[in-house]
Amino acid sequence: MALPDVLANNLSLPVIASPLFIISTPPLVAAQCRAGIVGSFPALNARPDGLLDTWIAELTQDLAAYRKARPAAKIAPFAVNQIIHKSNGRLDKDMATCIRHRVPLLITSLAVPSDFIDDVHAYGGLIFHDVTTVRHAEKAIAAGVDGLILVCAGAGGHAGTASPMALVGEIRRFFDGPLVLGGAIASGPAILAALALGADLAYIGTRFIATDEANADARYKQMLVDSGSADIVYSSLFTGVNGNYLKSSITAAGLDPDALPQGEKSALNFGGGSIKAWRDVWGAGQGVGVIDGVAPTGEVVAQLQNEYLAARQRLALSSS
Repeated sequence: MALPDVLANNLSLPVIASPLFIISTPPLVAAQCRAGIVGSFPALNARPDGLLDTWIAELTQDLAAYRKARPAAKIAPFAVNQIIHKSNGRLDKDMATCIRHRVPLLITSLAVPSDFIDDVHAYGGLIFHDVTTVRHAEKAIAAGVDGLILVCAGAGGHAGTASPMALVGEIRRFFDGPLVLGGAIASGPAILAALALGADLAYIGTRFIATDEANADARYKQMLVDSGSADIVYSSLFTGVNGNYLKSSITAAGLDPDALPQGEKSALNFGGGSIKAWRDVWGAGQGVGVIDGVAPTGEVVAQLQNEYLAARQRLALSSS
């Protein structure tokens, strides 16, 4: 299925930058959109809660001005991530703010956003929902979401365990809408592989933590540069939901990364407790091994574009 026009006509690269808790703020999102990929941020990053209104207004104005000054450029829309869970006491207010500002794309996580779909569709907005299993995908489609984000094995932060080789193909058997694939995607060839599997867009998070605009500790950024896939630990301890974290940050927090207890999903939290994810324990995906430095977001996107085009050319030459 063809992508909606707001995405198909405004991307320089088939990528959505995933919303990073604490890390994604307007400077990073604006830089991503200006470079031609969808930038996104969690609504909960805007604190206190009234700040969300300001962030959306400023991003909207900034990108409109940038488009006006560069009418031929590919400048992407931005997205806001909403956590659909009882622990999110801001949800109704934050969704009302997004709807009032006509945010072009909402990325929803955990529960299906049934109560909000009609209001978002009423102004032409889109809702893409995070899923990790076929069952989750079926529920989201039945509720009426516009697209699915498949968060597969190896993704940074909260991630599933399914191989993208299996999950994309199985979901494509019953869903022809937009599919976004996440899980260890941090290079141009990986973006191309996502499309070859049947996705429409790649979902990239960890790679953008190691950028100048990311709101992340400099030690975190350097840890990404110094780490490889073997340095990623999958655990539910820190939020109650399974996720991938940097082993060195777990050790630095005084824990044994090889002997972590299970977390309680019923006590789901996003930063609670004496040891806090993502303040003390830092998330990262298995694609971390291809990160070789910290750079401005525009340079990272340009590198991804060059790698992507080179990968396409290699395939074309090998098949000729």
